[in-house]
Amino acid sequence: MSRTNPSSSAQARADQLRESGGKMTHRQILFIIFGLMAGMFLASLDQTIVGTSMRTIGDDLDGISLQAWVTTGYLILSTISTPLYGKLSDIFGRRPLYIIAIAIFLVGSLLAGLAMDMYQLAIYRAIQGLGAGGLMSLALTVMGDILAPRERAKYQGYFLATFGISSVIGPLLGGLLSGADQILGITGWRWIFLLNLPIGAIAMVIVLLFLHIPHTKRTVRIDWWGVAAVVLTVVPILLVAEQGREWGWGSWGAIACYVIAPLGLILFIVVERQMGDDAIIPLKLFKSSTFSMATILGVLVGFGMFGAMMTLPNYLQIATGATPTEAGLMMIPMVLGLMIASIVSGQLISRTGRYKLFPILGTGLLVAAFFYLTFVSADKPVWYVLLGMLVIGLGLGQLMQTLTIASQNSAGPRDIGVATSASTFFRSIGGTLGTAVVFSVLFSRLGTTLPAAFTNPDIIAGAQAAVADPAVQSDPANAAILQILANAQTDPSSIGDALSGDTSFLVGADPRLTLPFVDAWANATSTVFWVCLAVVAVAFILSFFLKATPLRAKSALEEAHADDAAIQAQLAAEEMGAMVLPDTASTPVQRPAAPDSGK
Repeated sequence: MSRTNPSSSAQARADQLRESGGKMTHRQILFIIFGLMAGMFLASLDQTIVGTSMRTIGDDLDGISLQAWVTTGYLILSTISTPLYGKLSDIFGRRPLYIIAIAIFLVGSLLAGLAMDMYQLAIYRAIQGLGAGGLMSLALTVMGDILAPRERAKYQGYFLATFGISSVIGPLLGGLLSGADQILGITGWRWIFLLNLPIGAIAMVIVLLFLHIPHTKRTVRIDWWGVAAVVLTVVPILLVAEQGREWGWGSWGAIACYVIAPLGLILFIVVERQMGDDAIIPLKLFKSSTFSMATILGVLVGFGMFGAMMTLPNYLQIATGATPTEAGLMMIPMVLGLMIASIVSGQLISRTGRYKLFPILGTGLLVAAFFYLTFVSADKPVWYVLLGMLVIGLGLGQLMQTLTIASQNSAGPRDIGVATSASTFFRSIGGTLGTAVVFSVLFSRLGTTLPAAFTNPDIIAGAQAAVADPAVQSDPANAAILQILANAQTDPSSIGDALSGDTSFLVGADPRLTLPFVDAWANATSTVFWVCLAVVAVAFILSFFLKATPLRAKSALEEAHADDAAIQAQLAAEEMGAMVLPDTASTPVQRPAAPDSGK
């Protein structure tokens, strides 16, 4: 009995696709999408499962104020690696790079599950980010390869279902796991990372079986100097955004970051000009006004999106007293809004081929949502925040796929990889910067809002009455907070750092004692929303200047095949013209040199 070689079977499928002119059947497309969904599920689940667990992790590792490092470490590496995955996949093919991305992500997940402090966790999350940079961007790149921009929305539902399922079960799983003391002898929150291992193994098998698309090998230079310049530009910006409040904005460390980042940007531009088409982010992409504006909007929208996603779960747990599980369920309105808006806008884009309206409407909804959320306070009901989250989701749902489609549509078929990864790269920069800035603003403001809350007569009156109550003093749940108040009597400045480490002392304590802390957190969060509002307001204004070019009707594979066919036809015609015709005079005819196809 003969056995089929998987590699020969994959080659046969690739050859069949080439023979069809790059046109894929619905069945072929579904098989590839099946493989992409597995990787996207892994990445999107990791994003949603961690958010609602960070407070528990920060409390257990005694460093909630360091959670920005855990988040930005992940985002920095995923941001930097995104354009590199795009370029390498253009050279070596999408499939091997996707497999490598999954493998790196799983190694990072295993290490994160073994972390012993917040700094270790930040490093291991950075390794996860190195893999995650390929999972999301390569999935979007392959979509650009196999589907025309107008047809892409028809298949968007599969990815939205993947994202929707992970977004709903992720926060819930994160809450359940982080809420458990131990599972099989391992601390509950560690399973948030260890859970990726079996899921990743399944994803790897699916990708190996189904993700097969043709690739023509090309010999090009790899832009390592461009990668180094990106690191030199991005890292100092994020570093000063995160640590500026600790160092002092005029300290030598901050000044060094202010100087190094612009120098890195200048070096990046010089290197990319020298590399030309081999650049990690070819500068020719920015000749398109559509790509340039979509990129700027992506940075601003990424800032607002991650600002909301990182701030709201903490707010729900600390300011409203929700458990991690409850906070996860409360994120559902944002997910529903995102899915509804994505499906509706995707179908309209597919039918009409127009998308100009959606960036304007999407950024407008974000402006309205963040302005609405600036009025949050300790006495606001939970439904008030949930309504704002729904509007944020409705805004983001009209922006994410639309900006990616605009970027891909503005690039040539052979630049789909770098165009998609560049678009994702700049959006990730916005998200990473947004995360660093909002946490920096949040904890800087807590240094002011906490002392202010303890000087508010209405708030302090209730706290003083609770302290004098014997029942409150005898309740163990109040012991930690009573100790904090006692320390503040001898050292008033210590109250400003009360929420920078372990915040679990708020759980189960008398509401009169927790009110000053809750009020301070709500007021600090309100300032964060003002910052996000300013950023998305700029995006709203700029969205009117996005030039919406008509969407192409062919996929990148079809266009690349057509280009190759045209080149071959031209070379054949030139070869025919160079042939010696019969000469009755038998006079030797000088044959022109054959064209150099390598030029």
